[in-house]
Amino acid sequence: MSPSRGWGISWGPSRRDSSWAWPRAWWPCSGRRPRSPSSSPSWPPSSSSAAVVLLPLVVRHAIVTEIWIFAIFGLGLNLLLGYTGLLSFGQATFFGSAAYVAGYLLKYYGIGIFTALGVGIGVGALSALVVGYLCVQRAGLYFIMLTFALNQLFYFIAYQWTSVTGGEDGMPGIPRPALLGIDFRQPLAYYVLVSALFLLSLWAMQRIVESPLGKILQAIRENEVRAEALGYNVPRFKLLAFVIGGAFSGFAGVLYAMLFGIVPLEAIGVVFSGNVVFATLIGGSGSLYGPIIGSVVFIWLSESVSVLWARWPLLLGVAFVIVVLFFRGGVVEAWSRIWRFSKRAS
Repeated sequence: MSPSRGWGISWGPSRRDSSWAWPRAWWPCSGRRPRSPSSSPSWPPSSSSAAVVLLPLVVRHAIVTEIWIFAIFGLGLNLLLGYTGLLSFGQATFFGSAAYVAGYLLKYYGIGIFTALGVGIGVGALSALVVGYLCVQRAGLYFIMLTFALNQLFYFIAYQWTSVTGGEDGMPGIPRPALLGIDFRQPLAYYVLVSALFLLSLWAMQRIVESPLGKILQAIRENEVRAEALGYNVPRFKLLAFVIGGAFSGFAGVLYAMLFGIVPLEAIGVVFSGNVVFATLIGGSGSLYGPIIGSVVFIWLSESVSVLWARWPLLLGVAFVIVVLFFRGGVVEAWSRIWRFSKRAS
């Protein structure tokens, strides 16, 4: 069997092509080459650190904590959608599965907080391995619908397995274990922990997308047929992207369960998968900071504006339409256009 097809042993190409191994960068969703660094704004890592410090000054700790958790969730999806070109409506499968398993162990066996996070990463990666194995041989609409269907399957398992998951009532009573005398039941303490883990996740994802692996995933997204012709085992690399994205999703799922003290049934539902897709697209898929910006917009609308206006999803819908029609790279592209216009005007 050819190493470029099926499930052969070889991961790499049978012959090297330096011009392809490090393909051109890609501007989110637009299919256009990016502008040179001199003509487009940069997003320095310090901006995320500044947001971690400044956002709690204007928004409640619980809301900002949820934003960073959702951003970690979005980073995992963005590796699939933005960097590999795989639109998955099944990310909640990994998020919810990890939350249920780690939540059960936290509740009934009293495991430590970092043990729970490790379990979440493992469960997320394992469930992504299973789902990805079934999906990566499909393409286009068939791939999307299969991720959707498998997400529904996991949802109904959680719904029916009431003795473990609690069914539609969810799994309440998830504790936040103390560590080194630090009581993470305090909102500020838990916020600091989640913020540190968010920055660590962002750093890890940046390393991934800038590595040779990240370049290969982008090459597959740009031209899968050419990648296969060069000898890359495309299904293997897609599966690897699935597993890494699932690990990030599972990590976020455990943090989410400990934040609210419950694993709601909705956390493993298709709607939750759709939420992270919308947030990532609004922020800008294919950009490292797109899921973060999208998470800020989505969580702020759902947690703050919803109190003032029950029809807040209309705002999300309007934002999505604007993105689709005018800014296919999301808020990141909109900001880039504004920055370039202001530079020309000056």
